[in-house]
Amino acid sequence: MSYLDLANLEKSFGATRVVRDFTLGVDKGEFISLLGPSGCGKTTVLRMVAGFEMPTAGAIRIDGQSVTDLPPNRRQIGMVFQAYALFPNLTVAENVSFGLKVQGVARAERDTRVAEMLDLIGLPDLGARYPFQLSGGQQQRVALARALAPRPRVLLLDEPLSALDAKVRVSLRSEIRAIQRDLGITTIFVTHDQEEAMSISDRIVVMNGGIAEQVGAPFQIYNRPATRFVAQFVGTLNTLQARLVDPARGTVALGDSVVTLDRVVDRPAGSTLTLALRPEALRLGHVPDHDAVLPARIAEVEFLGSVIRVRAEVGGNLLSLDTFNRPDAPPPAPGSQVHLFAAGRDFILLDD
Repeated sequence: MSYLDLANLEKSFGATRVVRDFTLGVDKGEFISLLGPSGCGKTTVLRMVAGFEMPTAGAIRIDGQSVTDLPPNRRQIGMVFQAYALFPNLTVAENVSFGLKVQGVARAERDTRVAEMLDLIGLPDLGARYPFQLSGGQQQRVALARALAPRPRVLLLDEPLSALDAKVRVSLRSEIRAIQRDLGITTIFVTHDQEEAMSISDRIVVMNGGIAEQVGAPFQIYNRPATRFVAQFVGTLNTLQARLVDPARGTVALGDSVVTLDRVVDRPAGSTLTLALRPEALRLGHVPDHDAVLPARIAEVEFLGSVIRVRAEVGGNLLSLDTFNRPDAPPPAPGSQVHLFAAGRDFILLDD
């Protein structure tokens, strides 16, 4: 049994089903991200775990104990919100000690724990300040310390970085992950930012329309998407139409090229397939095991430093490809005719 079990959760608001048959097992110390567009149900799942929303159906267990009917203050859960939610009339130290005070922890023990938390978040000298005297990133660190101070069994993070500027967001997400690993606390993180989820998660749950479309490690989610939605939502995707030649061998005709995929295709010969390729799977130069050759015209070139992003027209489709910068190999000029190469194993077959 997993440390945190969400079994067949459902949530309806009136006639609208916001979460449908959501099941997830989270191991102790695991970092899980719920990823999806606005309105997909990810925050509702988080609020049900926290106890702020009661499930219409289903069960929630923590360490074997059912908490489905328990109020939030009896679940031993820490939560960090997008908008910090610090008490403006309390100092940093008083904010961090708030949960401990509610629990009836003695003053000396509270002071010790607050000092530990401020050291943990890298703000040991700011305990006497008030929230308005802190930057956004500092306020979110304090909110994290306040959530962790009572030693919760589970930590919930509801888009905690979305109100911060890009540079602070990248820095703070790394700090959150380091703190989570250090404490070994089971964590669920809600975000709509793909890069955020991919960079810090043990596993990602991609949600759409109230259901979990796919659950897996970031590498699996990106390279082997289970549904068309996951393939198109996570990362950049190029799509191409192909004709199935040999279902048993997975051979397809792609323009003038014949490509062998790395799987059996359960469709009749002659079927039209929608294939997808990540930008990094395409090559401008020939590679020995890349058997798909696509004549193309360069439409646009973006120099991004270490990476060069090229957009090329292939049979009326605009494909993107990424390649590393090499000082001895300048990118092709817009308008030039080239050949793009890809390997059969890199094609993703999208279900219609």
